[in-house]
Amino acid sequence: MAWEFKNGIPIYLQIVDGIKIRIAGGSLPPGSKLPSVRDLAAQAGVNPNTMQRAMTQLEREGLLFTQRTSGRFVTEDEEKMRELRSALSEKYVEELFVQLRRLGLTREEIVEKVESWNPADADEPDQSGV
Repeated sequence: MAWEFKNGIPIYLQIVDGIKIRIAGGSLPPGSKLPSVRDLAAQAGVNPNTMQRAMTQLEREGLLFTQRTSGRFVTEDEEKMRELRSALSEKYVEELFVQLRRLGLTREEIVEKVESWNPADADEPDQSGV
């Protein structure tokens, strides 16, 4: 997946969010080893210090862990994975509602749209690795 950064949001936070999505979506499965910070930074086109900051944040949140001589890995903690999926889904539902309310839709109309949505009409999300 190509990294696309938006203005106004710190890049390291965008990296954190991108990796969280990859973890929750399964393209970075539990227990999988991540490339080195330098390799990830090169892939994203950012300074290695920026990537290190993102990795440190993900470790603080318990989504990654480091094995001294082996590198960084995705947590295998099932509770952390459930919490991550729940937090991300709440964030996206909130964003959806906010945007559709700006269009003037009522809660009922939004729920109706969601229930009638046909995933075949949408592009498949990119599930490529880091």
